[in-house]
Amino acid sequence: MPATIPAGSTRRPARTLLLEAAAPLFYAHGITATGIDAITAGAGVAKKSLYNNFRSKADLVAAYLEARHEEWLDLYRARLDAAADPGEQVLAVFDAYRDHANFAYQDGFRGCGLLNAAAELPAGDPGRQAVRQHKEDVEDLLRGPLQTLLPGEPGRAAQLARHLAFLLEGAMARAGLQGDDGPLLEARLLAAGLLEAL
Repeated sequence: MPATIPAGSTRRPARTLLLEAAAPLFYAHGITATGIDAITAGAGVAKKSLYNNFRSKADLVAAYLEARHEEWLDLYRARLDAAADPGEQVLAVFDAYRDHANFAYQDGFRGCGLLNAAAELPAGDPGRQAVRQHKEDVEDLLRGPLQTLLPGEPGRAAQLARHLAFLLEGAMARAGLQGDDGPLLEARLLAAGLLEAL
């Protein structure tokens, strides 16, 4: 049954409601285990609304992955705004991952929502490519300030960006297993040490 709308309020678009309902369900229970009925019930819309806004569940999953990417970019931009120098810009990436880990999740922190989703998708699925692109974008965000810190050494900057990206992903996996941001904090400290040694 659709949610009751208070008098004088404006109903939000069904697409938005569906994405907002799907996100915590996909994160907490997985894409495969989350049925359309649970999503439409959580959104307070009829099942037909889902298919009026998304061609299929796969289309909804693609929109979810894009929304997760944008959500993380918002966290990163907020941290970047406070970064005073290129070293802090690198560490802003680690801080954004820690912010992600410290959201109030319905059933606790389970690691990177994008990687969790990718693990459920078959090889060749467009969603896996979207997740890969996000991870490559993160590596690019690390590379930019490293090129400033290592002028005239683009190869070394690229190699260090990759090294830090792998450190970050490993820490995120461990943080997901632990259910807290401890490994991400350790990874940030390791990254800061590497930057000081430049």
